[in-house]
Amino acid sequence: MAERRSAAGEALGRVSEWADGHLGLLRSLSAGLAAAGLLLLARSVRLTTKFTNAVDIPVEFIEKNVKLRGKIHHVTEKGLEVEHIPITIPIVTSIQRKWQSKGLLLVRLAGVELAPSGLVWLQKELKPSQMVWFQLLGREDLALECRVLVNKGRFLSVCLNEEILRQGLGRTARIEGLHHDSRLYWKLHKRLLRAELKALKKNKGIWQEESFSERVRDRISNNKCVQTLKQFVNWLRSYI
Repeated sequence: MAERRSAAGEALGRVSEWADGHLGLLRSLSAGLAAAGLLLLARSVRLTTKFTNAVDIPVEFIEKNVKLRGKIHHVTEKGLEVEHIPITIPIVTSIQRKWQSKGLLLVRLAGVELAPSGLVWLQKELKPSQMVWFQLLGREDLALECRVLVNKGRFLSVCLNEEILRQGLGRTARIEGLHHDSRLYWKLHKRLLRAELKALKKNKGIWQEESFSERVRDRISNNKCVQTLKQFVNWLRSYI
């Protein structure tokens, strides 16, 4: 028993001697751990910050195409007015709520030129207070260019950008904010084009309207009376 105590005391002494000899290293480690803690705290503060203005969102969030969660308030011609719902961390969130301002983010469907019928469809589909995820792709003035996702059940989510085109309620457009030659740009753009092609093949929405008008023009141009009138006009022109 005495031998065990002696061995333990000797080991403790060696640890103490090592600590005394490497005091500078231990201080550096402590400082490093403290800095890492502050860095994690700063990061958590950013993740738990409620953004009420597009300008307040850090540039790196947009560059890294971060996904944020939000709650729908209004669907307007300018875009979706969304209340940002940040990640909740008990202590940090309770402190931040005391000084956070109120406001809504203007979110636009990136890569989509919305038709009037598309706006009506969105107003019917998106209910007030409905939760959505919006992936940051770009920022223009006070608006955010985003890929917007809506949950449909536990395991299924629908991309509104693609669904609008799939229903023939808009056209594909340039994805503002992303570099034209980036892999992400072409990955998303191809998906939008595929969605638009499905509507085109099925004559949905605006494509149905255009195909109908084209048929009307064809019938008018092929009408015998119209052809005779054209011939008469051409004959008159030749004598004037």
